[in-house]
Amino acid sequence: MQISDIQIFLSVASAGSLSAAGRQLDLTPMQVSRRLTALEADLGVRLFHRSTRSVSLTAEGHAFLPYANTMVDAEESARGTLSPSQTGATGVLRMTAPSIFGQSIVLPLLPGLLEQHPEMHIDLDLSDRVIDIVGQGLDLALRLAPLVDSELVAKKLTINPRIICAAPDYLQRYGHPAILSDLDSHYCILLQTIPRWPFLIDGIMQYRRMRGRFMTSSIQAVRDAAIQGLGLAMLTYWDVSEQLEDGSLIRVDLQDASMEELAVWAVTPTRRYVPTRVNVFLDALQSTFNRKYE
Repeated sequence: MQISDIQIFLSVASAGSLSAAGRQLDLTPMQVSRRLTALEADLGVRLFHRSTRSVSLTAEGHAFLPYANTMVDAEESARGTLSPSQTGATGVLRMTAPSIFGQSIVLPLLPGLLEQHPEMHIDLDLSDRVIDIVGQGLDLALRLAPLVDSELVAKKLTINPRIICAAPDYLQRYGHPAILSDLDSHYCILLQTIPRWPFLIDGIMQYRRMRGRFMTSSIQAVRDAAIQGLGLAMLTYWDVSEQLEDGSLIRVDLQDASMEELAVWAVTPTRRYVPTRVNVFLDALQSTFNRKYE
């Protein structure tokens, strides 16, 4: 099995046609087809359904995709270790992050990171869904909840507590809650997936249904509504770190209850063959956390 053939397989899977992959690799469609046929013969399975206009992955092709990414990444990592590039990290960093966290924390990192590593590219999926990083062939996922799938590898990067916050004008109009029962007289901005807010009381997690006039499926909409003064919002620290700094949102701490302590996790498919581009990104992200968190 040749790494070059596996790279062709990945290009065809991404481009969706032999000719498009050939243009990317400076090969003719016939050359691409022959290399794919050789790879399929080596594996003993058919990887693509072929037609005159397009190709699509077979079930076996889908199953092979994450392994193909891992093998290519391992080859790049080995070359980078034995013959380091003068320009730093190389290749495409395929990653996913929660939408508002990605927009607020990840995107501001990218201009400096890409300038420092001109041969590095980034393919960023901003989604609040838990994406199958192995099945999608991703290098990295940033998650704000504990890891459930034990086959993946998670590293805790920083704490990310839930907090209650509100706009200054809202607190001026309705008052600043001091204890848990004060929340009964306030409007709360609700996220559809978390209709009850978790509170840690005397070491026990309790869930309280909140009263509100606005509910949404979007974390960003919750933050924006809070800035506009529609009520109290429960978000995580890194969702609103900039707004807490500029004063557009004020943190509300209760005397008799605390909020759930979450964290930011870096999730990778394996501990082995972690590409240099993953490590340089995580180093830059960690620097942001160290600089901003107080």
